[in-house]
Amino acid sequence: MVRTTFNRLREVKDSLPHGSMDAIAAELGINADEVRAIFNGQGTSESGYHIEAGPDGGIVTLEQTRILEVALRIAWAAKNSL
Repeated sequence: MVRTTFNRLREVKDSLPHGSMDAIAAELGINADEVRAIFNGQGTSESGYHIEAGPDGGIVTLEQTRILEVALRIAWAAKNSL
């Protein structure tokens, strides 16, 4: 489980290269719309996404961290030109 802010999720999304949502979805075998929903604040409780009022756009709890983990790996690789 990961707790972060909605604004931090947006920062991760903004750091991803073009086409990353589809790449994440393909790697995890899920729909790209599910990946987008996590970063757009539209995840569902069924997907393990919970948001509550708080600073920086709200506090987000992700029970399933696979999407975020892959996104962070892609963002790190893009930043470090790997």
